[in-house]
Order: sequence, then structure tokens, then C-alpha cells
Amino acid sequence: EVQLVESGGGLVQAGGSLRLSCATSGFTFADYVIAWFRQVPGKEREAVSCLSNSDGRIYYGDSVKGPVTTSKDNAKRTVYLEMNNLKPEDTAVYYCAATLRPSSWLVWSRWDEYEYWGQGTQVTVSS
Repeated sequence: EVQLVESGGGLVQAGGSLRLSCATSGFTFADYVIAWFRQVPGKEREAVSCLSNSDGRIYYGDSVKGPVTTSKDNAKRTVYLEMNNLKPEDTAVYYCAATLRPSSWLVWSRWDEYEYWGQGTQVTVSS
């Protein structure tokens, strides 16, 4: 069974930092693309980043304003999203998602390219 479990969310003041984790199981980690999305109630889910374990490519979404870095730990089967200089508009539920490969790298940011999703972790940035 494929599982994606996010952690690391919470309440942080504007200008602060958070590192989110996405722990995975149930599939061959080295073969998959892991992405981070975020969603605010009433708005569409938007892409933050993706990391391809098979070839190492990394993309970041246009929605990201502050410094963001995605990385991985193969031994732990975990992908990280480090966010710095957070702003109140970064407040959202952050999800990680997985797919073997997007239909095209041009559409990596489309949420419907991903078959597997975690339950999400809330990030709240106070002003």
C-alpha cells in the first residue's frame, strides 16, 4: 500500500522558516516523482515543487515567493520542503504527492498528474 505522510507544519511568525517532511512507503522510491502542493480553502491546489528521484531534476512553482528548497533522503525514503522568509500568504495545507512520471514535464505542476497523496499538514504564518 502506497503511503505518503507529511509532517512539520505548524504556526510560525512571518519571516520564519519551516521544514516539511514527506515520509513514503509502498513503492520504489527511486523511481517516483514526489511533489509538494498547497491549498487554501476555496482555491485550487497549487504546485510548490517537485523532485524526480530517477533523474534528480527539481522544479519550483511560480506560486512560491520566498526561498524554498526541496531535497531528499533516500535512506529514509523522505522528501523535504524547506521554506524560509515565510509570509502570511504562505498559509495553507501542504500536501505531498507522488507519480511514476508526469505525462510531460511541462505539466509537472498539475495536481491531476499525481496518483498518490498524503493527508496534508497545516502551515499557518502569522503577521
